[in-house]
Amino acid sequence: MFEAVPSPFLVPFDGSFRVAAAPTSPLQKSDKDGAKKSLRKRIKRMRSLQDMLYAQNEWSVLLVFQAMDAAGKDGTIKAVMSGINPAGCQVHSFKKPSENELDHDFLWRTSIRLPQRGMIGIFNRSYYEEVLVVRVHPAILEGQRLPFVPEDGSIWEQRLESIADHELHLARNGMVVLKFWLNVSKEEQRNRFLARIEEPEKNWKFHAADVAERHHWDEYMAAYEAALNASSRSWAPWYAIPADDKPYMRAAVADVIDRSLESLGLAYPAVSAEERAELVAWGEKLEARDEARGT
Repeated sequence: MFEAVPSPFLVPFDGSFRVAAAPTSPLQKSDKDGAKKSLRKRIKRMRSLQDMLYAQNEWSVLLVFQAMDAAGKDGTIKAVMSGINPAGCQVHSFKKPSENELDHDFLWRTSIRLPQRGMIGIFNRSYYEEVLVVRVHPAILEGQRLPFVPEDGSIWEQRLESIADHELHLARNGMVVLKFWLNVSKEEQRNRFLARIEEPEKNWKFHAADVAERHHWDEYMAAYEAALNASSRSWAPWYAIPADDKPYMRAAVADVIDRSLESLGLAYPAVSAEERAELVAWGEKLEARDEARGT
């Protein structure tokens, strides 16, 4: 079973993670050129590792991205996965559940989109929304058609337990689950919202509802802290990535993915001596046919 690779951003497995102590800025002086160079290097390595992942067809990889608005989820996914073969990668964004999705349990809509063996799946938001935005806005539960909701508030602990069990099941069956919380500061989020207003090419990104959610910042931070502590495990780790510096953030995410893939011991399928001899024979036949046809 997969084991988390070490990182200064790895959320501990003992419930000791505190949002207030998690950095939102680089751990060292920002070096944008160095971060971009590191990202390019990691992308090149990931491209080779993905080819072996696909050919070996044993492991699957799920990358989960969660963050406050304007933290950079879309841009990070685009930048980090830019060198990946799209034939071996699937991206799913999860917004407000549809009527059909509400007719199932809260894990159903993401479960049917899990990556198959040999593939990399990316969730832009995920089942964690059910213990984040729904926890901050519990009135949403009224539209989820649940036959009962515990009056003692234990539904959040129950859902987190279901998520942890779900991820353990995935890990036991050969899925690498890597989860990234892009940790942006409230001040940096404000600056990015202002940029969306002031720069015409970014106007389409601005939504008044995103600004309204800033009033619930502390509640969201408490929800994130509870979720990360309840579900960061060696087989399904969370990484709290500083998100105020985008090049640094993207390089840090790529580093974790690259080293995680490398830890799997991926290799192209071996060919037996008999299979190799058969391949040689087929090669000789093809060459003989081409020569006979004068090609």
